[in-house]
Amino acid sequence: MGDSHKEKAVSFLEMVASGEVREAYRKHVGPEFRHHNPYFQGDAHSLMLAMEENAANNPGKILEVKRVIEEGDTVAVHSHVRQNQEDIGGAVVHIFRFQNDLIVELWDVGQPIPANSPNEYGVF
Repeated sequence: MGDSHKEKAVSFLEMVASGEVREAYRKHVGPEFRHHNPYFQGDAHSLMLAMEENAANNPGKILEVKRVIEEGDTVAVHSHVRQNQEDIGGAVVHIFRFQNDLIVELWDVGQPIPANSPNEYGVF
C-alpha cells in the first residue's frame, strides 16, 4: 500500500522546500494539475519555475509542518515557513486536492508572523 494523501502532501512540500522541485512534481503531481496562487499563471510549469527560483534564492528554507488535516480527496497542511534561519517567517496553509493518488489542484494562503504580536498564544 502506498503513502496516504497526507504523507504525499507533506512529502511534496518538504521536497519543494529542500530544492527538489522537479522531483516533487514528477513524483506527486498529476497531468491535470492546476493551482490558485494569484501571482503566477495557473499551470504546473509556471508554479514549478517560481518554486525553483524561490528554492535557488533561499537554499536555507525551513518548513515546519504543524498539522495536517485530510477529508476525502482534500488535504490541508498548516506550516511555519521561513526563508532562512534568521527569518521570523509566516504561517502558511496549503490545500491539496488529489485524484488517482496525485495532486491535481493546489491552493495556498499565507500570513507573515508579526515581530510584536499582542496574542499571547502565538500564531501556532
